[in-house]
This record gives sequence, structure tokens and C-alpha cells, in this order.
Amino acid sequence: MKLNERSQKIFKKILNNPDINSKQLKKAFHLTRRQLSYSLTKINEWLREHQLPEIERTRQGFFLVDQKVYSSVTGDVNNPPAPQPYLSKAEREDLLLLMLVSSDDLSLHHFTSELAVSQNTILSDLKTVKTFLAECDLTIRYSRKFGYYLHGNEFNIRRLIFHLTCKWLTMGDGASRIQRVAGITKEEVGELKRRIHTLEQKLNLTFTDENIQSMPYTLLLILKRIKLGRLINRFSIHYEELSDTKQYHATEELLSGFEEIPREERLFITLYLLTTNVYWSKTSTEGQVPNLLPALVDMLRLFEKRACIALQEKEQLLTKLLLHVNPAYYRIKYQLTEMSKTSTKISEEYKELHHLVKQSMKPLETLIGVEIPENESSYLTLLIGGWLTRQGDSIQKKTKAIVVCSKGVSISRFLLSELKELFPDFIFLDSLSLREFAIYPLNYDLVFSTIPLDTTKKLFLTSSILEREEKKRLKEQVMFYLRGYSPPDIKVDDILEIVNNYAVITNEQELANDLYRYIYRDQKAPTKSGPINTLATLPDLITVRHITMRDAVASWEEALHIASQPLIDEQKISPTYVEAMVDNERDPYIIISPHWAIPHAAPDKGVYDVGMSLLHLQKGVSFTADEKVHLMVVIAAVDKQKHLKALMQLMKLAGSKEARKAIEQSTSEDEIFKIIKQYTKDD
Repeated sequence: MKLNERSQKIFKKILNNPDINSKQLKKAFHLTRRQLSYSLTKINEWLREHQLPEIERTRQGFFLVDQKVYSSVTGDVNNPPAPQPYLSKAEREDLLLLMLVSSDDLSLHHFTSELAVSQNTILSDLKTVKTFLAECDLTIRYSRKFGYYLHGNEFNIRRLIFHLTCKWLTMGDGASRIQRVAGITKEEVGELKRRIHTLEQKLNLTFTDENIQSMPYTLLLILKRIKLGRLINRFSIHYEELSDTKQYHATEELLSGFEEIPREERLFITLYLLTTNVYWSKTSTEGQVPNLLPALVDMLRLFEKRACIALQEKEQLLTKLLLHVNPAYYRIKYQLTEMSKTSTKISEEYKELHHLVKQSMKPLETLIGVEIPENESSYLTLLIGGWLTRQGDSIQKKTKAIVVCSKGVSISRFLLSELKELFPDFIFLDSLSLREFAIYPLNYDLVFSTIPLDTTKKLFLTSSILEREEKKRLKEQVMFYLRGYSPPDIKVDDILEIVNNYAVITNEQELANDLYRYIYRDQKAPTKSGPINTLATLPDLITVRHITMRDAVASWEEALHIASQPLIDEQKISPTYVEAMVDNERDPYIIISPHWAIPHAAPDKGVYDVGMSLLHLQKGVSFTADEKVHLMVVIAAVDKQKHLKALMQLMKLAGSKEARKAIEQSTSEDEIFKIIKQYTKDD
């Protein structure tokens, strides 16, 4: 526990005035009887923690204070100061860690003297500290010769130093605690601050106030460990990436006058400077990570598309993002992000925005090579959210929808793509399975689903493949629900008839297709006929060489390996993709019609290029106790678009009893391919 300010004042008043009573105390501090009792309880808890006698209260309201309390707390009965605030358990643990990173040869006496608690309390706290350190791949060791000391990778200990200095300096007496525990003088801190100020001028930038405060302490603790011989091990760092930076050359000036610093340590301090947040920079592109600006541009483009928002003054926003992401790049890449599991708090208002920002981070993650941690993505969300507020925009004003589909990943993506095109002003947060929907945490307005759902939100049932008439019906229903009216019924045939009265139509079918695409287009897309015809068709992907015929196989796993072999031979997928499909076995969503299955896995499991391959089994293979699969189509998708036309054609093919029967009764690869071409030629 920790005595608050009011309890300290009451304690001091009692010590200074032994004859004071409860009534006088309540009047002096404007307290109720309950408030006074609460403070006295806390004071006695504090005394017990210090193994001192509690203060007793007589029936007349006077206080009995043991002489040990006076001598232990003040040393001067006549003029006692207020007791020092007691450290909480969490603060004691952090102070133990601070002592361990800044010193060797520590004993229990060192800990009890600094923390002013018993040995048993210290031993209990050390157990908790060890649990925390285990998550950082560190531990505490003890020997009679060396006492208590930290053991583990020095790189992780440095991460711990960053964490502790930032944490302690937010406390009132944090700076003095670090100085006393680590043996750092005010003069040393002042000298480092002066050098950092010179460094800012040399680099033409300004570090944030928080970092200006913590940098001297962090650097002095690092230098102290170097002096103790606790050197950084060789770590996964690209020398060329750091040695060419201005920070590397500035490090030489920063460390001038100190004892010889090894190259690895200079690189590490350079890395620390590169990871330090900047408030201002004269030239935002100077010293920038290569290709960072294009990655941020792509990220914002994706965000605008997902959030259905046009960002204003984007150049200024990019400048702000560069200032933050440039140091964040090095923090994330070299795993120097915040060690605490608590991240920047995202308010309820920003939860959906945070989701959209994270969905848009792929270009940045590709550049860095790792997934962006939650605390870094949260900060980017707050930055973008603030920018939207500044321009008077918010995703809260927009209609947010989710899609629930029971047909598997590829069909879900296709349905999502169709709905996005049909409702370009809606924010589609996610495409979900039934199980994902049951625990979905975000707020939304509408649900589009292929199956009935138990939901309090407005539900629109839809097919997994939307035909023209269903698109029209669905748009009318949704607009009537949201706006109270249906959009005017524009018929392509009527337009063709009008055009035919005034012009010669050379290709009526293509004109009809273009008009339909224009009427139901994404309102933000260009009106010129788009590249829909460039998408791969089913005959493009399933050619004769992609078709395999077998009488029977021993297992589902064997069927998957045989069906995938043509794609492996053409280096469209890797064997790991097949294993990923095996891991997804018995997923009921891959059955698209009786005896037909479309196994697939995520693109990042080993897809190199878009492709499909087909396995025809005369006797079939058991999928469940009641279901046999005779036709298996392996799907390899590199993105959400390239395979969708072929997938749509496959779904239509599987929906035709006549086509299914014809393929299942086929006796050769050529015959199957001819049927595929025949049933897709009109698309």
C-alpha cells in the first residue's frame, strides 16, 4: 500500500499533537467520521508493513501512539516530518529490477535497506520478479561469491533498462531513485543532457520531451553495464543499415571522453538513437528508411478504401507518420518495443477504426518483415483518428457491415467482394464464419449472411453467388431499410432500346455488359469499362494438364497430395501449402455440392501464383462417415481478386446437376476439360 496525501497529513498532525482528538481532526481537515476512520485504517496498515505498533483510539476519541513509532518514523518527537510514502508491491518489484540492472554483487541486505521491508517480503517479491523475467528470457541467479545478479542475453537486459527508466521517470521521486540506486550523479545527468541537445542540433531534429527526460538515464545505465563488463552480445543487426546513418556518426561525438566503447556497443547506442521518438525534424525525408514513404502511401490508400474515407491534406499526415514510423521501424525490426503487455489504450469510439488501420498495415509489415505490435498500431490509430477528427470526418457516421458465410474462405471473399461493389459507401469490417460471428467484438449496423442468424442487428439473407436479379433485389431491400425508399429501377434492356433508336449497335451483348457494370459499379471507380475480362477463367486455370483421374485412393490426405501435384510441378504452390490443407481437413465449409470439395488454405502458407487443379475419383474418398468426395478442386489464391471469376464459374458449375453428373461420369481428362469449357463459355 501507499499513504495518500490526506493520510500523511493526518499522521503528521497526530504525531505533532499527542492530545488531539477525533473531533478536532475532523474539523481541521473537514472530514466525516467515515473518512477519518478510513485514513486511520490506512495509517495502521502502513505501520504494520513497517513492523511498528498500531495507533489506538480511546472511547473519548484520543490517540495512543507507541514511542517506537516516534523514534522509527521521525527521530525527533518534538518536530516529526510526515512519513515517507510506502512503495506498493509493483513499485518494489520495479525497484528490485532497477537495482539488478545497475549493480552486481547484491545481497538481501541491499534490498531490505533500499526498500525498507523485511527479508521475507523481499524473497516474496523476488519470486514475482522471476516470473516476469522468465517472459523476457532472463533470470535471477545467486552465489555466495557474487550475490544476486541478472543472467541472460544482454540485449534483453538493455530492453529491460529502456522499460524501467521510462516507467520510473513518470513517478514523483523516480529520478532521485535511479540516481541513488545506480550511483548516478546529477552532474553526469546534466552533462548527458547537454550532449543530447548538441546531438539534436547536429541531426536537425527535436526529440520528444519524454525521451529528453529518459535518454540521459538510459545511456548512463548502459555505460555503467559496459564498465562492469556486461557487454552486448552479437545480435541480428545489419551493420551497413546503421553505419551509414547520421546517428552512427553522432554517436561518436556523444561518447567522446568515455572509455573505449566496443563497436557492437556503438552500434547498439546508434540503434537506441534511431528508435527514439522525434517531435520535429527539419527534413522529414532525410535519414529516412528506404521505401518507407511508398509503404506509408500504400497503407493510407488501403485505409481509405476500407474506411470509405478520403483523407485531406495527405502530405501533412504523411509527414507526421514519417516522424513516428521512422524510429518505430527500428524498434519493431530489432524488437525494442515496449516490454509491458499493456498497450496504448484505444477508446470504444476508435475500436472499429483500429481494426481498419490494422487491416491496412500489410505494406508496412512487408517492409519491416514482421507483424506490427499492438502498442505501435494503437498509436497509428490514434494519429489517424485525430486527423479524421480534424477534418470533421468519422467512420462512426458510416454504415458498417459484416458478412457471414458458411462456405469457406474463398467463397466468403468472393461474396465480400461482390457486396463491396454493390454497396461502395459501406464499411465492410470482416467476412466471418459462423463461429467467428458468435464471438465478434466490434460494433456494426448490418449483417449479410448466407444462413439465418440469431442477431439483434438488421440481417439480410443472401446467396453465396449473387446473380443479377438478386443484386437488384438486395440493393432495393437495403436502401429501403436505410433510407426509406428504393433506388429507381433502371433496366438495361430499356436503355438498349433507346440507344438503338439513335445509333447503330455493333455488339449488343458487350454493350449490355458494360451498361450493367456501370449501373452497379463502385461509385468511386472510373466509368470506363474495367479489367473484369482480364481475370482468369475456370478453363484458364483448370487445363487438361491440371486434371488427374484415379479410380480410388486410400485416404483424404492422399487425395490432397495427388490433387495438388500439378500445382507443385508448376511451382504455383509449395508442399507446405498441401500440409496446411491437410491441417484444415474435415472442414465442412469446403463441400460446395454433393460429392464436390474445394480444399484450400491461406495464401501465406505457400502460394506462389494463382492456380487450380482437379482430381476425379471414380469410387470417391470418405470425407465424413456419411459423405464421399468424387471431385476435388484445389484452389491456390495469391490475393482476393485473381481467382474470383474462375471460382464463380466453378460454383455455378457445381450448382448444375446436369454439369455435375456429366463430369462425374467422364472417363478422360479431355472430356472433363470440354465440359468445363462448354458450361463456362457464356460467362
